[in-house]
Amino acid sequence: MRVLFVGDVFATPGMRAAQAYLALVRDDYDLVIVNGENAAGGFGITRKHFEQLRAAGADVVTLGNHTFDQPDTAELLEGTPRLLRPANYPPGTPGLGWSTFEARGGERVAVAQLMGRVFMEALDDPYRAADDILEQVGEGVPVIVDFHAEATSEKKIMGYHLAGRVSAVLGTHTHVPTADEQLFKGTAYITDVGMTGVQASSIGLAFEEVHRRFVTKLPTRYRPAEGAATVNAVALELDGARAVSIRRLSWEHGRRQA
Repeated sequence: MRVLFVGDVFATPGMRAAQAYLALVRDDYDLVIVNGENAAGGFGITRKHFEQLRAAGADVVTLGNHTFDQPDTAELLEGTPRLLRPANYPPGTPGLGWSTFEARGGERVAVAQLMGRVFMEALDDPYRAADDILEQVGEGVPVIVDFHAEATSEKKIMGYHLAGRVSAVLGTHTHVPTADEQLFKGTAYITDVGMTGVQASSIGLAFEEVHRRFVTKLPTRYRPAEGAATVNAVALELDGARAVSIRRLSWEHGRRQA
């Protein structure tokens, strides 16, 4: 089974790039997962953005620390099982943190999202949340984990914690792709998939305002960067519940071929 995971889609340029890329490659994969937590101008997701990603070919859309930035997200999560927020939010939080889905070939695949706690909002323990999810999923089902976290060490430990127990642990959030993709005990791992957005930016935001904030320390209103966007993604190949390959992908919007 072939799985495509697209890194954090950032604002309008990222949305356009993701839609164009999926139009080229969607039929090459059995399951497509997109992190869409920055789709709405860099801050969360709306129903419109979710529906656009679904129409483009995303089977599942994951979120992260910007999950509730938009006013309609809680309602959207309640009625949309293909939109996942971090599973380690406290009990009673709207929406799902994981679910199982049917891939194109009929296989059942579980997709889960967890959020780290180092340098981020302190949610419930993501490691225990992962254990709870695996108890519910059961044996033999492929499990893809989107671990939305800041600290590389925390991501590495999640990879170690789940090695041999899930099909993939894919880091998101920093918007900078790492070059450490690897297989460990049948689990594919990468510290960060990267961002689908304008690379000539400060992780998706226009340089000027971010530069002003760093230099002057004065409050600044940020705006999304404009220009050509790049898709950062990874392609996974699974044999049953075990990963047999993980490959980093990069595609500049406007290229005719993937």
